[in-house]
This record gives sequence, C-alpha cells and structure tokens, in this order.
Amino acid sequence: MGEKKKETAVVIRQDSIAPNIYSMWLRTDEIARYAKPGQFVSLYCKDQSHLLPRPISICEIDKEDNALRLVYRVAGWGTEEFSRLKIGSSVDVIGPLGNGFPLKGKKAFLIGGGIGVPPLLELAKTLDCEKSIVLGFQEDTYLTKEFSKYGPVYVATEDGSHGVNGNVLDAVRENGLEAEIIYACGPLPMLKALKEFAAQKKMECWISMEEKMACGIGACLSCVCRSKNTDAHTNVKNKRICTEGPVFRAEEVEL
Repeated sequence: MGEKKKETAVVIRQDSIAPNIYSMWLRTDEIARYAKPGQFVSLYCKDQSHLLPRPISICEIDKEDNALRLVYRVAGWGTEEFSRLKIGSSVDVIGPLGNGFPLKGKKAFLIGGGIGVPPLLELAKTLDCEKSIVLGFQEDTYLTKEFSKYGPVYVATEDGSHGVNGNVLDAVRENGLEAEIIYACGPLPMLKALKEFAAQKKMECWISMEEKMACGIGACLSCVCRSKNTDAHTNVKNKRICTEGPVFRAEEVEL
C-alpha cells in the first residue's frame, strides 16, 4: 500500500472540465512521493460538523513537483466545498490509501466509465506496453485529449453524441480491439460485464471498485464487498475496498 501520511496540502490549480466535474492539483509535502496509479486520498472538509473525510481517486502524480491531480464529481456538500477552493487554499489530506494497479507488460485494455475514467490516466502514463484506451460516458466527455498522448482512445456514450453509441464493450467490439489484460474502473454494472467478458476470453482482469467509504483506513468496515476467499481481518468472505482494494483481481470478488 505504501506509506500513508496526513498533511496539509495547497491548491495550485482548480478548473471545471465538464458539468459538475472538477480538476484540482494539490501540492503535498510527501504524499505524491509515495503515490501509485490506482490509489486514492481522503480530503477533510473545513466544516467541523462533518468529521469524515471524502475519498477521491488519484488522477495524475507529479513526483518532481510533489503534486497530485484529483478529478472529481460534485455529488454532495463535501465535494461542493472542495470545488470552491481557490489557488493557495489549504486542505487536510491523508494518503496515499489503498492498493493500486499491478504494472504488467501485457497488451492492455484500459477501460473507464464515468468518474472511473480519471484513475486510469496515471496508469496510462506509467504502463510500458501496447494499450487501447476505452472510455465510457453518459454524454459529456473529459480527459480524452490527455489520454490520447499514451495510446489510441475509443469513446462510447449512452446518447451517441461522441464515439460509439453504447457502452465500453460495444466500443471494444465495434473497433475489433484485442488485448491480453484488462484494467478497469467504473460503475458496478460495467465491472460485472467486463469480468464476464474477461472470463469468456480467458483474459487477466483487474478492477478498481467505486464504493462509498467512511474512515478510508479499514477500521469501520462500511465498504466491504463479498470475496472468494476468507479475509484474515474479519475471518469471513469479505474484503475492505479501502484497504485490500480498491483494485482487485476480478475473480477475487463477487460483483
């Protein structure tokens, strides 16, 4: 998992990149130094009546400048507060948290859906292999230009306004794409479909699970999922997404 730290980070950039989607760069003391693709951080609100931090996936890592990019959707009071932070604002952060993606040299699919798209950008930068990047959105797209620096990008939208009219697997099939391994992050129905697709094709598949979290450090058990094997922490067939995950080998978890 790496060495997690709690520190006060400083906002060095914040932009709106799509409706209700924000991109924020934070300069950290040490967190970026330890961060890996697929991990996340938890941000604390200034409002002391809200004690629990908000987990946000890491989109990009700049180890030279010790900075992290977080791309997030405004979905409640916490993320709405973060969207109002200006350059120079401070925010308390703990991280890096969770386990990231394993870096392998196999020909890869990077498949993201919705707010599961941002965590794959640093992975696209880091993986040293042939890759096809497949991104699914409802309608508004974002980050596609950034991804195109690291491999061919194929887009699917539910309303057909961009790319293939359909889902990410429709884009894979319509473009005749092939790979040996899948890295995916997105909503549960998408992950279920990709797990089945990978099993049919006998492909290795790693998924990053989106889940509401409370503590973010494995203590409260609010983000458990059903697992194939017994968990050493609970002695039942559960895994904590915040600590054993958020990245799992697809067959390790029940979706």
